[in-house]
Amino acid sequence: MTTRTPNFTGWRAVILSEEDGNTGRLRRQLGLLGIAVSIQWTPLAAADLPDLVLIDADRGWDELLPFSDAAPACPVVALLGSEAPGRISFALRHGAGAMIPKPVAASAVYPALVLAVSIHAERMEARRRIDHLEERLKLRPIVFAAIVRLKAERHIDDEKAYAILRDCAMRRRMPIEQLAAFFLGGSETLREVGRCGS
Repeated sequence: MTTRTPNFTGWRAVILSEEDGNTGRLRRQLGLLGIAVSIQWTPLAAADLPDLVLIDADRGWDELLPFSDAAPACPVVALLGSEAPGRISFALRHGAGAMIPKPVAASAVYPALVLAVSIHAERMEARRRIDHLEERLKLRPIVFAAIVRLKAERHIDDEKAYAILRDCAMRRRMPIEQLAAFFLGGSETLREVGRCGS
């Protein structure tokens, strides 16, 4: 997957932390990148998610973020000064794609943002692919039923019936599951599907 370095101008970020020297340095650095920043130490509303979340993983609690289980709705960066396994686990559990060590150094901010955005994009693409494959898997019984029907009506074996469906779907530039559903539903007749396979 090729990843372009994002331009953060116009983005909106929320820092989930109490205000201190670290949040001050973050606010300045994010502002230089063109990011509008707000700081809060109250739970983030699911209805108003920013483009980017930075969370104090040293002191954060589960309800601060409206998502968990490493499935964040936006890129997450953890601010971490502790080496405690529980705090690292907290960051990972809430989908942190990058970490900025505390005390915050200006030079650590941009690389962490790029990494978090890239990781988030890869997660979203993987989730999209998994959803697509799961949907196709659910439709496999329809393909099987179409193969059984083709076998019975054309007196052919499994391989030939599948080849006919596959070739017809390829020629029509549609998923085999969709063609099988059309065939079983009567939208595609045996003759039309057979012509595709001949």
